[in-house]
Amino acid sequence: MNANDGAIRKVGVVGCGLMGSGIAEVCVRNGLDTLVYEVNGEALESGRGRINQSLARAVERGKLAAADRDAAMAALEFTTDLTDFADRDLAVEAVPEDEELKTGIFATLDRVMLRPDALFASNTSSIPIMKLGAATTRPGQVMGLHFFNPVPVLDLVELVPSLVTTDTAWSRMRHFATDVLGRHVIASQDRAGFVVNSLLIPYLLAAIRMFESGFAVAQDIDEGMVRGCAHPMGPLALTDHIGLDTTLAVAESLYAEFKEPLYAPPPLLSRMVEAGHLGRKAGRGFYAYPAHVAR
Repeated sequence: MNANDGAIRKVGVVGCGLMGSGIAEVCVRNGLDTLVYEVNGEALESGRGRINQSLARAVERGKLAAADRDAAMAALEFTTDLTDFADRDLAVEAVPEDEELKTGIFATLDRVMLRPDALFASNTSSIPIMKLGAATTRPGQVMGLHFFNPVPVLDLVELVPSLVTTDTAWSRMRHFATDVLGRHVIASQDRAGFVVNSLLIPYLLAAIRMFESGFAVAQDIDEGMVRGCAHPMGPLALTDHIGLDTTLAVAESLYAEFKEPLYAPPPLLSRMVEAGHLGRKAGRGFYAYPAHVAR
């Protein structure tokens, strides 16, 4: 295959938090030249440690050979300078769910990525892709590539083209997600929340309202859905897993787009985010978590 065959070989991941680290891990484990960006050295080291821990767990579970883990960590590259993305075939943005932050990153990527056929993807949970593409001079090459946490475990990806995404960009991104990364792909129109969160967020918010009203305690709400509906995790525990700040941001995006009451964040959710009770990553949400899982 030659250099103009449209194949994605060099990937840049912007952000190395829970989602970005998982995306970077999946990319490097599938043999891709993977470069990870973070805002400073401290954040990079935290992200590097997160990837290393995830790979170590894969080895412990027999899902990955120790030699492959070592090879993956050796192959990963890290940077605090987005101009290092100049040679990337694809950049995947995986920063917090903040529209202004994301559009700023896309504008910068548009300037620094020199390949005329470079693709731009966002891991956004809810922000319409057209808004992000409009921050670039190449909106036809921008798509949503929405992974699910934990990325190395859950194989679903939502592919979201905007109104102006080209057929070529769609085909290349679908090939990348399915044939290169081995993901199961579902397609969504460019609407806030896409498929999964448009269904999930009202369910989570309903559970929060039930808890907020004193209708039932958290454990009973969760056990009702686990034992009564065969859900693997109850809605409040799932909100803690996702992050209350992320849940709030997605709900606000959905409400801004549709103005439907089922998407309106309950006051309790806003207060908990303001208090820093963000779920597992903060050690406290609807439940308390030991320090070793609060990361």
